[in-house]
Formats: sequence, structure tokens, C-alpha cells
Amino acid sequence: MGRPPGPELVWHVRGGAVRRRPDDLAVEEPLEVRCASPGSAGTQTLSVTMRTPGHDFELAAGWLNSEAVVSSPAEILAVKYCTDPDVDGKQRYNIVTVELVPEAIARARPRATVTSSSCGICGSASIESVQLTGHPSLGEGPVFDWSILASLPDLLRSGQGSFARTGGMHGAAAVSQEGEVLVAREDIGRHNAVDKVIGWAMLNGRFPLSGAALVVSGRSSFEIVQKALRAGIGLVAGVSAASSLAVALARSEGLTLVGWLRGDRATVYSCPERLRLTSAATAGSSSGTASSPGGRMRPRPSAL
Repeated sequence: MGRPPGPELVWHVRGGAVRRRPDDLAVEEPLEVRCASPGSAGTQTLSVTMRTPGHDFELAAGWLNSEAVVSSPAEILAVKYCTDPDVDGKQRYNIVTVELVPEAIARARPRATVTSSSCGICGSASIESVQLTGHPSLGEGPVFDWSILASLPDLLRSGQGSFARTGGMHGAAAVSQEGEVLVAREDIGRHNAVDKVIGWAMLNGRFPLSGAALVVSGRSSFEIVQKALRAGIGLVAGVSAASSLAVALARSEGLTLVGWLRGDRATVYSCPERLRLTSAATAGSSSGTASSPGGRMRPRPSAL
């Protein structure tokens, strides 16, 4: 089952000196996600994504939620690796079949292309489509202290063993208001790492993740915010910037989006009321916010 290969010999160049040495590589293999009806022998291929093997059932479950095929864990009846005798034994661990309730089967639609490890929905969705598919209510809380917010990158890094070894993996983690890492996952694809976190929640009775923050190792894109919304997560934090469409979606749906979270600095793009910031930070953010209906604070466009 997709076990990491041994180190590869590479040429290492430093200070003009060249030497051969072993190097651990980030593993990338295809995963085919299929769905099936209860008691049916037939399956339907929904997607083929490039991923890092490991936590494949979580990846499939999280992807199905992100794609609005399922909306609750109850719609997933079973998840298993391929048992098709016509498929080569090693490849069976690159195929996951998810048994779904009939209502979810009716919502399933195959994707026309292979999804690369760097690719999410690739611009095929819009804010309107997210609003149409819906998501769990985010509510007003919880409120995260600045000390917990600032610690999120380090908490994520503590669960990134593969990144420390290869330097080629993205990470995502769900963290509680008290700073407890509920789950941390890695993958060669940013979106896959997030789907694995969400899938863990779905398969372990922790869905929706309404009391947790999602921290990601890279930039926050539209797709990352969309996946968080579908999982009921109200706070997304990344160590790099957020895209314009991610900010627009976060503001539209009332999600707190934080970027450039490094050391004692951060950029809050939307809904700062879920954060208990220092007095200086609060004063700075209040000058660039305005009240919206319902009492929610929204940054003014001029703050961009």
C-alpha cells in the first residue's frame, strides 16, 4: 500500500563541491475515487487525484464533502480499497471505493480530468456555487486568543514529519480553541492535506469541525476556504498570503481568514471578531472595519 520508497541517490552541490548522497523524496501516486450503491457490484469513477499515499480513506471522505457529494458522515456507509480481481494487486491500494446512500449517489458527478497534486477546483466553481451547495452554520465563535493563533504554525510543524524529512510536503491541521492539535495531515497536494483533515473528522465522529481552526502550510486559496466552509470551520490561518477570491468568499460567508501568520505578525483579512488580539492590533484593525447587518465586523475595501 503506497509505502515510501527508499532514498534516491542525488548530486548535492554546495560551495562548489559536488558529492553523491541519498535523498528522501516526497511520494506522489494516483488515487482513484469510486462510488457505489449499497449492495451493488458496479462502481462509478468520480475522480483521479495525485496524492501522497496514506490516510486514503480520509482523503476520499473529505474530498466527497468538499465536492458537495455528501453533507454528513451518515451518507458514507463504507470505505474500502479495491477488491476487483482484474486490477493488479499493488494498484488496488491506489483505488478507493466509497459506498454511499442513494441520495449522495444522485449528487455524484465524475470529474473530466485528472486532478494534479497542486490542483483543487481550478476555477471551475464560484462564490455563487458555494452558496448554492451550502455549508454548516459557522456561528459566532469560538474566539481564539492571540497566543493560540500565533502558535498555530509551530503546532502544525510539529506534525510535519514527512516535510522535515523530504522538504516536499504540504500540511494542514485542525486545532482547538485551547491549542490542542486534533489532527494533522500531510500530502504533496495542499488541497489533499485539507481533505484528509476533514475526512478524519467525518470518519471519527468529529464532524463538523465548528470549534476548530484550520491552519495550512502555504497560501490560502479559494479552494481552501471553500473546503473549510463545507466542514463548518470558521477560522482559516495560513503562513502565506490569501488570494483575492479567498478573501471575497471569506467575507461573503462570515469566515475569519488570516494570512502571513509568522512570529508576532499576521494579516487578518476578514471577521476579526473571532480573534482576541492585543490592544494595538485591535486598534489598528478597528480603523479599517465597519459594522455589517447582524453586528458582524467586515473590513472595508480600502483596507486591502
